[in-house]
Amino acid sequence: MYKLDLPVDRKEAAFLERKRNAELQRQNRIFDCKTRTIGIEKDALDIQINDREIQKETEKTRHELYATQMLQNDKIACLLEDRQANDIRNLNKAIDEFRLRYQNPETRREFDLSDPDALKKSLPARLNDRDPRCTVSGLQKLLGEDLSQEQRKKFQQEQLREWSLQQQSDLEKAQADQKFAEDLYYKNRTKLDERAMELQRMEKESRRAVCLATKDYNIAQVLELAEKKMLEKQQEDEDNKVEISNLLQGDFLSENPEQASSSFGPHRVITDRWKGMRQEQLMEITSIQQQQVLEKMRLKEEELQRDAQWNRERVQAARAMTLLERQQKRVNHELRKAQDHTNLELADAHKARKRYYDKEVYSNAPTAQYFMQFNTTSR
Repeated sequence: MYKLDLPVDRKEAAFLERKRNAELQRQNRIFDCKTRTIGIEKDALDIQINDREIQKETEKTRHELYATQMLQNDKIACLLEDRQANDIRNLNKAIDEFRLRYQNPETRREFDLSDPDALKKSLPARLNDRDPRCTVSGLQKLLGEDLSQEQRKKFQQEQLREWSLQQQSDLEKAQADQKFAEDLYYKNRTKLDERAMELQRMEKESRRAVCLATKDYNIAQVLELAEKKMLEKQQEDEDNKVEISNLLQGDFLSENPEQASSSFGPHRVITDRWKGMRQEQLMEITSIQQQQVLEKMRLKEEELQRDAQWNRERVQAARAMTLLERQQKRVNHELRKAQDHTNLELADAHKARKRYYDKEVYSNAPTAQYFMQFNTTSR
């Protein structure tokens, strides 16, 4: 069997067909300038727009169905409300008829409260003081409203008179007791006042004795203090005389220069005792100042010489720098001339090479058929 007679593999053929179709679709997408520039798939966008329109139509249909169903439900609710109102009206009418027929006021348990003939049918409030209807909670018989009111008032008046006589006798007895108590109080008060005057007199005498003793003590203290002050004054006068003598004979007023010497060293002095420098110290200071003046003049002369030397060196350096710059300019000029000559040679060589390429190498120009072989596949 030859190879041309081999059975075709359907799976392989289907794979090759899918690959061929995918390649054609890819070429259409790549070679389409509009799709390649925008960068999106217009077919997918059209499908999405179509889906969006279908979704809107579906939503609109659903909303319309909901609106129709809501209108139907509202009509049913109105019918039910009207039916319920009619039922309530009929029920209330039946209740009113039942009340008029079977619930008259005379058949009620509380009719006696609003009976117009109740006063004619009722008994008096009480027949006597021991009427069983006169209970405590009924308030039909109050204190002082009994039938034996005259006898009770006479008994009460007699009882009040007895009470008045008894109170009068008790008052007289209380007044007598109070008078006796006041007399006893006045007697005790008089005795206490006499005792207080006696104690006050004894206190005055004791105070007088204490004052005399205090006066004698104070006089003795004054005399002792005066004597003490006199002795202190004498001692102070003697101390002042000794101090004046010491000051007059001391180093401070005699202006002894040794008294200003400090214990921290010979170069230190005590400022509150220093009376000035000696003649030797002044001469030493003058000589040191003259030496400092001479030293300063010498240093100034050296500085002038050093500045003059620096000026000479700076002038020589500037002259050498000027000569070096002139030489550098000459060298740069020679280098620039050599570079210009080299550039001219390179330009001539470039022009010759371009003429060679234009006449010899690039003589065969490509045609349109040459460019048609590109972009034939998507890879």
